[in-house]
Amino acid sequence: MKNNIPTVSTFQFLKNANRILRNPLPFHHENFEKFGDVFRINVGFGKKIIFCRDARLAEYVLQKNQKNYHKSDIQTKEMAKYIGHGLLTTDGEKWRKQRRMIQPAFHKKKLTLLLETVNSAIKAELDNIWPGKNIDVFPVFNDLAFQTVVQSLFSGAANKEEIDRLQYITEAAQKMLVKELRQPFKRWWFHLSGKIKHHLELTEEARNILKKIVAERKKSGKRYDDLLDMLLDARYEDGNGMDEEQLIDEILILFTAGHETTSNALTFIAELLARHPEEQEKVAAEVKNARASSENLLEFLKSCPYTVAVIEESMRLYPPVYFIDRVNLEEDEFEGLHIPKGSSLLFSIFEIHRHKSHWKSPENFQPERFLEGGKKHEPFYYPFGAGPRKCIGNNFAMYEMVLTVAELVSRYRILAVSEEIEILPLITLKPKNAILKFERR
Repeated sequence: MKNNIPTVSTFQFLKNANRILRNPLPFHHENFEKFGDVFRINVGFGKKIIFCRDARLAEYVLQKNQKNYHKSDIQTKEMAKYIGHGLLTTDGEKWRKQRRMIQPAFHKKKLTLLLETVNSAIKAELDNIWPGKNIDVFPVFNDLAFQTVVQSLFSGAANKEEIDRLQYITEAAQKMLVKELRQPFKRWWFHLSGKIKHHLELTEEARNILKKIVAERKKSGKRYDDLLDMLLDARYEDGNGMDEEQLIDEILILFTAGHETTSNALTFIAELLARHPEEQEKVAAEVKNARASSENLLEFLKSCPYTVAVIEESMRLYPPVYFIDRVNLEEDEFEGLHIPKGSSLLFSIFEIHRHKSHWKSPENFQPERFLEGGKKHEPFYYPFGAGPRKCIGNNFAMYEMVLTVAELVSRYRILAVSEEIEILPLITLKPKNAILKFERR
């Protein structure tokens, strides 16, 4: 049995601390290339983390033996203190109870009721693109994704000031959490200086804004068939709905997970299309034909397989959720690898998606590979996670991204300004200096 997992020392970890804070991916890649698909980092204070890019082990942990592997403290404690105890940050029986209750709201049939709302929000936000100028597109897509979630949840019930404040707090809390996770040796200072306290006060402010919006909806007695109505309608097996605190937890998580990952993905999609004009023109032609032959938005979405393939390939190269972490409840063994009870495992989705054993020309942008059939790639493709904990909003996100890309390429020709696509890995994989130019078609 393989007990001797190659280990990166605490000294090497601390020596590279500043570099890891800026971008940990090159450091991890060097260790994967040196040690193989599994290695361990001794981060100090008696804590060790097993890093993995073995897709078979990921499949085993996330699907085949998922009951033995729970979310780590990163989600259930560190993230939860900022966004509450909802689907993303809970485990065990509470998670199962919430998932069963909320799942129907994200069924494809329910989501079709929101398509017109989503499409209107997208069109309004894309009006903010100025043709002929070099612009950083991330803020545009960030606002677009946030507005899409807001409109899908609240149907215009939140005013601009509230939306801007919610967006600011969501992003500020994430930046603080990144500092805590990447610099655990500074945690005492974050507490002493009042930084953590300040950000917890901000999240309480966000909760109060949301409580006000929910109270006004209940008081109005009106139905909008938006996500808020669906969450208010949702019932546990005993017939009761969520209490106010639980409802706010779930809404906060929808804000965080719903806009963050989508805005990242849309930015990388635009950057890749700008650098691959031939593929961009294929999308434009498909969208034009689909619009001409479709009677409604659902029909249109089904008529855009190449656009979907472009999105899937973009998320392969730049997965918004670029790592997934788990902790095992009981000791385990996988293909000779001994996993002691309570081990912290971190799966690098970024590395799995670029592993030369699974992908032909893994560094190249080739959307056609996803036209061959998604099942072929399932064992080593995790843009929305896998198993029972797969992202509940994956269908919503795909609808939103297809509609956005379709509207974008039908309005503009996207041009690259620089050669390199820059990344900023935080809790999610964010773009950096995403400067593009747009020409009207």
